[in-house]
Amino acid sequence: MKRNIPPAPLPQVSGIDPVRLRLPPDPEGTWPDLGTYLTARYAGTRGAESMARLLRDGRVLGVGGRVLRPEDPYEAGGFLWFHRDMPTEPVVPFPIRVVHRDAHLLVVDKPHFLATTPRGSHVTQTALARLRAELDLPTLSPAHRLDRMTAGLVMFSIRPEDRGAYQSLFEQRKVSKEYEALAPHDPSVELPRTVRSHIEKVRGVMAAVELPDMQPNAESRVELVAVRGDLGRYRLTPHTGRTHQLRVHMNRLGLPILGDPVYPVVAAAADPGDYRRPLQLLARKLEFTDPVTGTPHCLESGLSLRAWDDRAGWESDPGAAGPAQGA
Repeated sequence: MKRNIPPAPLPQVSGIDPVRLRLPPDPEGTWPDLGTYLTARYAGTRGAESMARLLRDGRVLGVGGRVLRPEDPYEAGGFLWFHRDMPTEPVVPFPIRVVHRDAHLLVVDKPHFLATTPRGSHVTQTALARLRAELDLPTLSPAHRLDRMTAGLVMFSIRPEDRGAYQSLFEQRKVSKEYEALAPHDPSVELPRTVRSHIEKVRGVMAAVELPDMQPNAESRVELVAVRGDLGRYRLTPHTGRTHQLRVHMNRLGLPILGDPVYPVVAAAADPGDYRRPLQLLARKLEFTDPVTGTPHCLESGLSLRAWDDRAGWESDPGAAGPAQGA
C-alpha cells in the first residue's frame, strides 16, 4: 500500500528538489525534541554544522510550511523538508540540445563534462537540474544515465506516471543503443568482435575492474568504421549497461578511448574548468518503441567528436572552445 506523503512545502531551487525526511519510530523516547534527533542523525558528518544552521535560520519546514525549531517535540512518523546549502559549482558552458520532445518524453544531446543527475559535487550543473529549470519541467526524471565524460543522447520522462515505463525500456533491454568512439588504430586487433567480461564498479573508486573468474555481466560489440592515420573511428554497440562498460572493453582490446582520464591509467585530477580534452565517446543513436504512445523512434545525436577532424588542435590548443561540434 502506497503511503500518504504530503506535498513538499518548498519549491525546487535551480531544478533541485528539497530534501525530505520522515522521522523514524522512537519507542524508547530517545529524542525528546527535534533538535536532539537531528543532532544525533548528522553527528560526525559534514552535514552537522549545516543542519544546525538551517534549524537556527528557520529553513526546516514541516507539513503545510510550518517552520520547525530545535525545541519542537519529536513526532515519530512526521515529515520535514529543507534545502541543503549548495556550494558554488563551475558552470559547464555548453548548451543542452533538445532532440525530441512530446507530452511524455524528452530526449536531449548532453554535452561532455555535464553529469546526467545530481551526485557528489555535481548538483545544479547536471543535465537534470538544468533541464528542469530551463524548460520549466519540475517533474522531469531520467530514464537512464550517461557518464559525465560521455556526450550524446539521454532520455527523460516528463510525467511521473510515465517514469516506470521508460525506465523499463532499458531494464528490459528494449532500446537499441549505438555509440561512436575515437581510439588508436591497431591493425593487429581483429575486428569486428564481441567483448564479454564481468565488470565491477565500486562507488568512490574511479576505475571499474574486470573479474576474470566470474560469469560475464557485460557485453559490447566493437566495429572499426574508418581509419585516419593512427586514429580509428569505432561503432560500439553495448548489449548490457554496466558503468564504464565501453571504456573498459576498449581498454581491454588495447584501444583506450582518446581523452579517457581513467583507462588505462587514472590521471591526476584536472582543473574543473579545463574542457580541452573531452573523452571521445558519443552516444550516437537510440532506437525504441515508445511504451506510452506506441510510436517507433530512431533518434540520432547532432554532436560530433572533434578530434576526428582536428586531433592536433584538440590535444594542444588552450583556447579550444567546447567539447564537441556539429550541434
